[in-house]
Amino acid sequence: MVTEFETLKIGQVAFNSGLPVKTIRYYGDLGLLSPHLSRNASGYRLFTPSVINRLNFIRRAQSLGLNLKQIKEILTVHDEGKIPCGMIKQLLVDKLENIKHQIEELNILQIELKGILSGWQDFSSQESLKKSICPNIINH
Repeated sequence: MVTEFETLKIGQVAFNSGLPVKTIRYYGDLGLLSPHLSRNASGYRLFTPSVINRLNFIRRAQSLGLNLKQIKEILTVHDEGKIPCGMIKQLLVDKLENIKHQIEELNILQIELKGILSGWQDFSSQESLKKSICPNIINH
C-alpha cells in the first residue's frame, strides 16, 4: 500500500487511474496536476498518491461537459483551500441551459430537414443545374 508520503511514477499513475500516460503528461503540462506533481533530479515526473482522486475528478467533470479550462479554474479554487461546489453548480446550470438551447435548435433543424425531404424531387435536366446546385435545398 502506498502512503501519502510516497511518490508514484507516471506509469503507476496511469495504471491506477486507467488513463494513458500521454493524457497524464498533457494534464501535467496544462497545470491541472500541479500540487501533486514534482520532478526528481533526473527529470522524471513524480506524483503524490492523491493525484488519482484528482484525475478521477477531472474525468468526471469532463463527462459532465466541462472543458479543461473550466476544470483548471475549479482546481485552482480547491488548491487555494476553498470549496468550489458553488462554482461547479453554476457551471453545470450554464451547461444545462446551453443543452436546452441546443435541443431547441436541433428540433427546429429536424422539422426543416423533414420538410425538405418530404418535397424532395429528382432533377435530371441540365437546365435545373444552371439555376442552382440543388434546387431542393434552395427552394425551401
